[in-house]
Amino acid sequence: MNDKEIMEGILLTTKGACDLYMHGAIESGTPKVHQAFNTALNDAICMQNNVYKQMSDHGWYTTEQAQQQKLQQVKQKFSTMQ
Repeated sequence: MNDKEIMEGILLTTKGACDLYMHGAIESGTPKVHQAFNTALNDAICMQNNVYKQMSDHGWYTTEQAQQQKLQQVKQKFSTMQ
């Protein structure tokens, strides 16, 4: 297993934790439980962002610039739904 694969695994695990913590915060029954999940979620989001930045710096996670025409089409589509 190489470094890229390890980082991909960490990123996926961190994203999964974010999902669990988010649902825990949403479904929590008391303010203290909500705060605990919310804090854990914020920590996990920061961790996910750090992993993403490291992967991006190594060229292991690339993104594409969206085409302006496609952005306008989506904007138009959702503006008519209001």
